[in-house]
Amino acid sequence: MTPAATSIPEILESLHIEPLNSGACYGDWIAEPSGSELESLNPATGEPLARVKQAGLADYALVVERASEAFLDWRMVPAPKRGEIVREIADELRAHKAALGALVALENGKILPEGLGEVREMIDIADFAVGLSRQLYGLTMHSERPGHRMYEQWHPLGVIGVISAFNFPVAVWSWNAMIAAVCGDCVLWRPSSEVPLAAIAVQKICNRVTDRHGLKGVFNLVVGPSRPIGESLINDRRIPLVSFTGSTEVGRHVAETVARRLGRTILELGGNNGIVAMDDANLDLVLRAVLFGAVGTAGQRCTTTRRLFLQRGIAAKVAEALIAAYRQVKIGDPMEDGTLMGPLINRRAVDDMMNGLRRIREQGGEILFGGERLRGNFVQPTLVRARPEMPILKEEIFAPILYLIEFDTLDEAIHWHNDVPQGLSSAMFTTNLVLAETFLSHRGSDCGIANVNLGTSGAEIGGAFGGEKETGGGRESGSDAWKAYMRRQTNTINWSAQLPLAQGIEFL
Repeated sequence: MTPAATSIPEILESLHIEPLNSGACYGDWIAEPSGSELESLNPATGEPLARVKQAGLADYALVVERASEAFLDWRMVPAPKRGEIVREIADELRAHKAALGALVALENGKILPEGLGEVREMIDIADFAVGLSRQLYGLTMHSERPGHRMYEQWHPLGVIGVISAFNFPVAVWSWNAMIAAVCGDCVLWRPSSEVPLAAIAVQKICNRVTDRHGLKGVFNLVVGPSRPIGESLINDRRIPLVSFTGSTEVGRHVAETVARRLGRTILELGGNNGIVAMDDANLDLVLRAVLFGAVGTAGQRCTTTRRLFLQRGIAAKVAEALIAAYRQVKIGDPMEDGTLMGPLINRRAVDDMMNGLRRIREQGGEILFGGERLRGNFVQPTLVRARPEMPILKEEIFAPILYLIEFDTLDEAIHWHNDVPQGLSSAMFTTNLVLAETFLSHRGSDCGIANVNLGTSGAEIGGAFGGEKETGGGRESGSDAWKAYMRRQTNTINWSAQLPLAQGIEFL
């Protein structure tokens, strides 16, 4: 195991991050990319960590060309052998977990335990993918024609484009990349410009594994702005599938652009996640789940809890307990022990939060706690007593703002809960089996994720992750999400000496 680094220079050195890094790789790094320089800043201090020379259009074209060439060979490697490569990547991630988790915390601003947890998630999905490499099952069907055998099989798609967001600098890439790799696809990653160093570190880890096996172009990286690099990627016919994580606004543009060329998309877009707490709920569970769901990653998770529906019998007690808990949240250096909330990613995010709070007040929302801008990119997490008719409840403000909304009946709560454009994650707290099953039924939550007696945030990799409505409808990670990265082929073999047609048609 790599020993834990204790300082920023040591963390960067252990991950081979240099003062100036190349931002384009197809297995081999492009020594002098033609794009402009990008400075990665520590959001907690505003200080630069390192710089990246971004990819230009010529660099992008070269990386895609090499990735497309690599696919022709990679698809022919037996899937269990591809799984062995992914297993070795998991081993490298284990060896560098401490340093990579620290880099995620430094560059993203999430607290160190969350940074380490993100790397753990990468390891878990890689382990999942290794097992999956022996389970890419098709089906056998019975043919209506005698002497015929009918079945389906799955083939690799090609080069998969992954555009990831700042809030999970490495984990969401791994959901896509590890699964796509065992499916026989190559991966082209365009990370958020807010967190390029974490992507470069992961690319170097992958390179060490693939170099041992003489492989180039399976995992590829282009760091660059949305124009022209992101636009080139989503318009590129050589990329049959684009997995995009980000805002609904940008996701809609990605979907329309890729659809025009009849490509495929996986979209993980906005979340406006709600928890319904009934009068009979275990209040200790409610408090702990809401605190992590609303404050974790400074409210910058797609699964962040943003709306808390409280039945009137417990509403005052829960609000009082939350105010007391929020007063104890330690805000500060994400690398320090005991810190529960780090900074927002940048000054623009702070401004968006302050503008959102102004609109909340204008619409009649009552600030119960927080809402203050602190130094730099730090803010206070905020509790708001809200009315269900406030228009802003239908929006996602990517910041630690939690709305408290009182209700009388479950039907009322479900109606308000579902009456938003987004549909990612949801939860209910109750000890009543009938209420729980109602929430999980077709008349309950309309989200892609629905939990009972646990919060909206912190999904396991074994289940497919994704949402409905303006969240995009895509699925990543576990279950059978692997099918998105492959193409289905139906095969029929005639082993008879006759040529009967389906549906009993006689042609000659």
